[in-house]
Amino acid sequence: MRPFYSYLSILFLLFACSVEKNQQNTEMDQASIVSNNEMPAPILPNKVLNVGFLAINGVYNSELMAPFDILQHSIFHTDPGMRTFIVSPTTEPITTFEKINIIPDYDFSNVPDIDVLIVPSAEHNMDSDLEDEALINFIKKTGEEADFIMSLCDGAFMLAQAGLLDGLECTTFPSDIAKFKETFPQLTVHENVSFVHDGKAITSAGGAISYDAALYLAELLYGKKVAEGIGKGLVIDWDLNKIKHIRKNG
Repeated sequence: MRPFYSYLSILFLLFACSVEKNQQNTEMDQASIVSNNEMPAPILPNKVLNVGFLAINGVYNSELMAPFDILQHSIFHTDPGMRTFIVSPTTEPITTFEKINIIPDYDFSNVPDIDVLIVPSAEHNMDSDLEDEALINFIKKTGEEADFIMSLCDGAFMLAQAGLLDGLECTTFPSDIAKFKETFPQLTVHENVSFVHDGKAITSAGGAISYDAALYLAELLYGKKVAEGIGKGLVIDWDLNKIKHIRKNG
């Protein structure tokens, strides 16, 4: 009977080795995925970046204020930092969805060159705003020339209408994803993530987690220490590894 048990022992050892090898391969695959998703070295711009926030009547407070708050605070943590401003079709006061009145810094005729275009969500981004040729043309031209573009919530509809998300992966407000897919069936749209970064486009689910996408951009541009410093000043414990996001070819 001893030979029989010997055969069983050999078979058990072979099975154990096979399992261990498969586990090692799985760990290598996971390590490869993690490596591919790691943040690159920060860009460290050598100039002040002009960050233009496109705000129109009906803009939602969270999607405008959250990224503005984050990116404006860059000046306290790095030099050069960002110059943030609001641009609108005219310089007439606009009213947010929640009834805060805002005076834009620039209109389409006098806005300076924009390095980062931010498009917060507004009340009619899924309907009448998509038919506003002046608005869409401004987004298209400015977005094509900008180094980065970012949408918050339904601002993704505006970027998509301007053709700026073609060939890229993206996301939008969770309950509007079905509408987004229906309106732009050519796009790859992700669910259950805070934001998606593909190419020069960063699209955010919006709402209170609009802070995530803005802090991510700060880290991408200026490094982890700067992003953590900005977060600390706003009582945000910033850790990108805890944020559900997708980074493709950025």
